[in-house]
Amino acid sequence: MHSTWLLTSLSLLLTPLVAATPSSQPAHAVSQVYDTTDRIPLPNIGHIAAHDPNIILWDNWYYLFQGGVGILIHRAQNLSGPWEDVGTVLSGPSVIHTQNRTRPWAPTTIHTNGTFYCYYTLSEHGSRNSAIGVATTTSLTGKSQDWTDHGAIIHTGNGNGSDIYPFNVSNAIDASFITDNSTGQSYLNYGSFWTDIWQVPLSDDLLSLKDPTNPDAVHLTYLPEQKQRPEEGSWMSFRDGYYYAWFSHGKCCRFQKFPGRGKEYEIRVGRSTNVRGPFEDKDGVQLLDGGGTVIYASNHGVVYAPGGLGVLPGNDSTATPDILYYHYLNTTIGFTDEDARLGWNYLKYEDGWPVVIEGNDIGNATTSNAGSVISAPGGFALTMAMSLWLYI
Repeated sequence: MHSTWLLTSLSLLLTPLVAATPSSQPAHAVSQVYDTTDRIPLPNIGHIAAHDPNIILWDNWYYLFQGGVGILIHRAQNLSGPWEDVGTVLSGPSVIHTQNRTRPWAPTTIHTNGTFYCYYTLSEHGSRNSAIGVATTTSLTGKSQDWTDHGAIIHTGNGNGSDIYPFNVSNAIDASFITDNSTGQSYLNYGSFWTDIWQVPLSDDLLSLKDPTNPDAVHLTYLPEQKQRPEEGSWMSFRDGYYYAWFSHGKCCRFQKFPGRGKEYEIRVGRSTNVRGPFEDKDGVQLLDGGGTVIYASNHGVVYAPGGLGVLPGNDSTATPDILYYHYLNTTIGFTDEDARLGWNYLKYEDGWPVVIEGNDIGNATTSNAGSVISAPGGFALTMAMSLWLYI
């Protein structure tokens, strides 16, 4: 009877392990890649599937843009949802005649002078035949007919201007936007792998390059001594005299074969007092020399490969902090692009460096994720089950 009780307990303990393991991957394959550190806070859960999310706050609503047919738009009054479907940016294929015209990637939307600008990517995995386009509207009704698709700003691989440096060595994906506070000049940041991340000045109408034949590009990040250069998904923010160059480093997705622990996506940053750099990390290493301070990475054995980030600026007058948002893979759900979920955290700054805060209470950095629970995978159940087995 004693043995029967132990075997029953063993069975009950093993059940959560089986349920928590993604059906597409065997437990022994994925258990080696989990990072169980608790030094990094868990995310506040966005309660929406999202890959490379982009969020703006407009008229007391958060609008979330993400890749997919037509560029999908959702909105919510709280970053943790519930999110409602608003519509799409494009009503059909992009006017840019290149690959994946119907499913643009990684949009970045800004608002200035009464107009919304949505910068988007057309490409395929592993290809440098890419383009960054832009569409505009004066209203966020979600009606795609309200948007105007202006076509390509940058081509790489093929297309107009793709033979001009640095477009002949870079990859035109993952656009982000920043304006120099002192001059008013706006810039487009972009790039992935190959030669990593670049910055180019935009024209005053924000619909084209300032000088397409002589783009005055600067290099923002680079891994000089590696054949694989997994840096992409740039973002730039400004706070208290510093421009912060954020980016995703590591393997992002398609985890049929898992990289070594720590080689998956993580969020890094460097800073500079000049919008054009050079940018350095907390240790004084330039981003062009492979530097980058890790701000957010896999943690608790459940958050895997966070990246595809953005930063929502805070409001000093209301003591609202900056918000870091990103997608991540929950190891209890799965490892495909479709499994990616929205996560977010408030930021504080220590000696001018951003630090992720745990919890969703801006007045208490140690507040837990009330109402936003993340389940850990079955590692604890496995340990207990093995102990019982040895006892038997």
